[in-house]
Amino acid sequence: MRLLKLGTAVLMSIMMLSMITTTAQAKRVYDHVTKEWYDTDDVTRGARGGSKVKRQEVAYETKLAKGTIIVETSERRLYLVLGNGRAMKYGVGVGRDGFRWSGTHRITRKAEWPGWTPPPAMRKRVPGLPAYMPGGPKNPLGARALYIGSTIYRLHGTSEPWTIGQAVSSGCIRLTNNDIVDLYNRAKVGARVIVRH
Repeated sequence: MRLLKLGTAVLMSIMMLSMITTTAQAKRVYDHVTKEWYDTDDVTRGARGGSKVKRQEVAYETKLAKGTIIVETSERRLYLVLGNGRAMKYGVGVGRDGFRWSGTHRITRKAEWPGWTPPPAMRKRVPGLPAYMPGGPKNPLGARALYIGSTIYRLHGTSEPWTIGQAVSSGCIRLTNNDIVDLYNRAKVGARVIVRH
């Protein structure tokens, strides 16, 4: 009887360890550049303390359809229309001087841990950039990307969350990894995107 109890205890311990290991592996992502695995919770929280701009639901009166994304470049905020006079408000990093733009487009594609192909003009401006960088925690596009029409611009995460609220990009709209994951889960392909100065 004692041997049976001991065997049962060992079996239970192995099963629990297996479940913990499986759960831990499911929350990890491989970085092709550093050749290391990272915990996705750590990546979405961000480095260096993350952003001081917190996501929040706010009052937002508009006639625009639910699911519309509005980027207020001068305010450095993005609003996702929820309907009923409400919106989800996110802090964003926007294009620096000379790289700001405005217009209306649609989300044409969504990607998790997207790879990055810097445009030729950017590679000319910044020598040493790779022609392509696989997705992962060190990738500048972060955890998720929403592709904007036929433009070269994206709504995407960032490996530099402390830049949220600043004008630092080459035209893309960046959010913290936590916020882009939240927006990615809410936004639909085909959603209207309005970028205003």
